[in-house]
Amino acid sequence: MATTVTNRTRPSHDHFEPQDIDPQAQRRLRGHLEQIDYAAYASNQAVIGQALGGIDIGQFQRMAIAAAQARTRWVETALMLTERSAAPEPDQVTELAQLRAAYDEIAAAYDAMRRMVERGYLTYRPTKA
Repeated sequence: MATTVTNRTRPSHDHFEPQDIDPQAQRRLRGHLEQIDYAAYASNQAVIGQALGGIDIGQFQRMAIAAAQARTRWVETALMLTERSAAPEPDQVTELAQLRAAYDEIAAAYDAMRRMVERGYLTYRPTKA
C-alpha cells in the first residue's frame, strides 16, 4: 500500500559543510556552490517561464478558490461521517482520504506558484489600475 506525505517542508540547510578546511578552500567551495545554485535558478527560470509564461492575480485567486472548495468538501464530508454513531465504512474513509489529498495537492500547488514568483522563476503580471 502506498503512502502519501503531506505538508512537506524542505530543510533550508541540509548540506554537509566541512568546518576544518582552510579559508581559501572554503571560499573556493562557496564559489562552486554559488555556481551550482545559479545553474538551478537559471534552469528553473527558463523552464518555468517557458511553460507558464506569466501569472496574474486572477490565476492566484482561482487557485485559492479551488483550494478553499476542496478543503470545504473534505471537512463537510468528515462532518457528515461523524453525524452517525457508527464508525465510518472503509470506503467512506478512502473517499475522505482522497478529498484530503485533493486539498493538500491544490494547496501545495498554490504555495509552489507563490514561491515561483518570489524566487523570480515566474513573472507576476499585476492588474492595471
